[in-house]
Amino acid sequence: MSKKIKPNLSITQIINMSMGFLGIQMAFGLQNGNASRILANLGADVHELSWFWLVAPVTGLIVQPIIGHMGDNTWSPLGRRKPYFLIGAVLCAIGLVLLPNAASVTHMIAANVLLLAVIFLAMMDFSVNVAMEPFRALVGDMLPKHQGTLGFSIQTILIGIGAVIGSEMPNWLTKLGVSNVAPEGYVADNVIYAFYVGAAVLILSILYTIFTTKEYSPKEFAEFEGGKETVEEPSKFSDMFRDFANIPNLMKKLGIVQFFSWFALFTMWVFTTSALATHHFGISPEDTKSVDFNKAGDLTGHLFGLYNLFAIPFAFLLTPIAKAIGKKQTHALALASGGLGLISMYFIKDISMLWISMIGLGFAWASILAMPYAMLIDAIPQRKMGVYMGIFNFFIVVPQIINGIFGGPIVANLFGKMAIDYVVVGGACMLLGALITMVFIQSQDETPKEIEEEIQQVHF
Repeated sequence: MSKKIKPNLSITQIINMSMGFLGIQMAFGLQNGNASRILANLGADVHELSWFWLVAPVTGLIVQPIIGHMGDNTWSPLGRRKPYFLIGAVLCAIGLVLLPNAASVTHMIAANVLLLAVIFLAMMDFSVNVAMEPFRALVGDMLPKHQGTLGFSIQTILIGIGAVIGSEMPNWLTKLGVSNVAPEGYVADNVIYAFYVGAAVLILSILYTIFTTKEYSPKEFAEFEGGKETVEEPSKFSDMFRDFANIPNLMKKLGIVQFFSWFALFTMWVFTTSALATHHFGISPEDTKSVDFNKAGDLTGHLFGLYNLFAIPFAFLLTPIAKAIGKKQTHALALASGGLGLISMYFIKDISMLWISMIGLGFAWASILAMPYAMLIDAIPQRKMGVYMGIFNFFIVVPQIINGIFGGPIVANLFGKMAIDYVVVGGACMLLGALITMVFIQSQDETPKEIEEEIQQVHF
């Protein structure tokens, strides 16, 4: 049987199949901007925050490879990846409703409030990972390889839009008159209502993708690989370990870059609220109940919304920049910009000027979400797309776990609870990631002609 070529997809089709990522990232943006604030409101100390944040990478470490493996071997009336979108979205929406209400639920069932909050956070992280991993694999499933950069860039644009909405929602609600201050031991109304909106948008966006996207059948996948559809011995769970042992060499090198990139991102997500509160608002590290601390929390959400907003135009520019200077050079430049952005937060004392720091972080975030996957996609077998995307997630979650274990004690004991110093460390890690990209990643760029063809083949 001759090998059938995957058809090019229009931008509308790529948007449809990626729309659910908008809702997922809105949930992720709400968590990133508010989890530390919620935990602090409920009684967590600054040096404990990174330990609580361990829930996210640990669940990702376990869930994503398993979901990827299951997706590779799932063929249902709903599709190959879509069942996991739906299950993850429903569970995550429930977690979004419960997390900011942990104090109220605690009084109903007489539980430890922080323990319950961490359980709800774990529920959110588990379900986000169930929903998120198949979206990466779906790009590999549906798009011809020359459209891979375009597919991941469009995902990045939708991720940016969702994250902007999620990050800014509490601040927008505050401006509409919703209170951003709560009694001691509770979470402010602006955060609670923002999480409700996030739950609704998540469900609706996932349903949109499910109803507008038709996945390829096993027969069509077989035709794309040049063979006929056959029924092979069912894939075993243990096959994941064999797949991990056989990961492509390019994945290993990109994994080192991912390590330093995501170590820096985790530092930013966990410690920015405390960094702003102490370094910019001048309050004590132990003062987590004051109006100024909640202002720092609102500012964190605003800044996180800005870097996601800046990521949107950069996502449009990734393909032309890669055409001009190459993929690895583009990624290295983006990481260097992000590292300088994090470090600049130490030197920019005027909070009205911190948006400048977010420009570099926006460039870095756009590239982190697209370029490693665009460089990797050619090295992954089609039939193993899901499990290898899940395994690649190891290089994202392991640095977060290490940072989660040691970050809090470092901030408390080495930096005297001044979290801004550790944010600078995160910036240095991102700069190191840029250097490693340039030195160790072998260029696998398309020629300018091939990139030009990719742009020309896109149609509405």
